[in-house]
Amino acid sequence: MIAAALRTVSKRFGEAVALDRVDLAVEAGEIVALVGPNGAGKTTALAILLGLRRPDEGTAEIFGVDPRQVRARLAVGVTPQESGFPPTLRVREIVELVRAHFPCAVPTDELLGRFRLDTIARRQAGGLSGGERRRLSVALAFAGDPAAIFLDEPTAGLDVESRRSVWAEIDRYSADGGAVLLTTHYLDEAERLAGRIVLLAQGRVVAEGGPTQLADQARASGLEEAFLALTETFA
Repeated sequence: MIAAALRTVSKRFGEAVALDRVDLAVEAGEIVALVGPNGAGKTTALAILLGLRRPDEGTAEIFGVDPRQVRARLAVGVTPQESGFPPTLRVREIVELVRAHFPCAVPTDELLGRFRLDTIARRQAGGLSGGERRRLSVALAFAGDPAAIFLDEPTAGLDVESRRSVWAEIDRYSADGGAVLLTTHYLDEAERLAGRIVLLAQGRVVAEGGPTQLADQARASGLEEAFLALTETFA
């Protein structure tokens, strides 16, 4: 089953082309990493899949329906690139607030434990470190027990132990049939998690497959320079 799809999607902002006829699909139980240099269109692709922006051309679907429909939004969990929390709300209160929007949410204590937030559950968001806020943001993507999750740079700013615990949760979620689309600037993260990597450059899908396949496709398409420039951003 296709959980999320962009079909020949184009998006422009004035004269700037953010996406140019992009086709992308993520199936249930699959982890897809969307990689590319800054400005490649990764965040725009996620925004269109979430119904936060409309494509100029093409269509977006979540489980076969328009992503702006309520049933589509209830099926998806999200970690945006940047998250802002009310500074006086406590971690537990934020989790419970998000859970209240979903009919079959994960129990609060279970979620706090899985993402190592149980020891800071009573702390106010304004007193959290950057890594703690990031772990909270990732946990909220799982709060509603969604059928698909979109993670925009999920482990940015996390220490090694926290990164590994997040990876373990993503692995477990996918093994249970959940669909995952993530963006990352960490090549090791893409290699570790994803069964398929999609390379965006200048708003276009220029290569797709595993790490070795990506290099071969980029060279065959005369895009070796773009591929090498991308790998430098991961260094």
